[in-house]
Amino acid sequence: MAKAGYSVICALDGEEGLRLAREKSPDIIILDMMLPKISGPDLLHALKQDSRTASIPVIVLSALSRRNADKLLGDGASAYLEKSEVAEDDGARVLIAKIASVLHPA
Repeated sequence: MAKAGYSVICALDGEEGLRLAREKSPDIIILDMMLPKISGPDLLHALKQDSRTASIPVIVLSALSRRNADKLLGDGASAYLEKSEVAEDDGARVLIAKIASVLHPA
């Protein structure tokens, strides 16, 4: 991600992710659905309910099937990617393109 010009902050669990989002106000959040302490869906809900973090775009990255995408997008996610889409050889390019499209819509 640094090669693409992005600084990255990582959280080990949902609690730390929520705390860092509140403290650092990142430009975008890449959110895994399978997190310890606070699950991805619960963290998405908390982020969107908090005035300090509600406007931060969230890209959901999940191993769960795309059938969950509509619900998560309805809950406030800006985009949804399956992990299989970014696990391939061009996965970094796919993720960077998705980030760019969310941060700078055409």
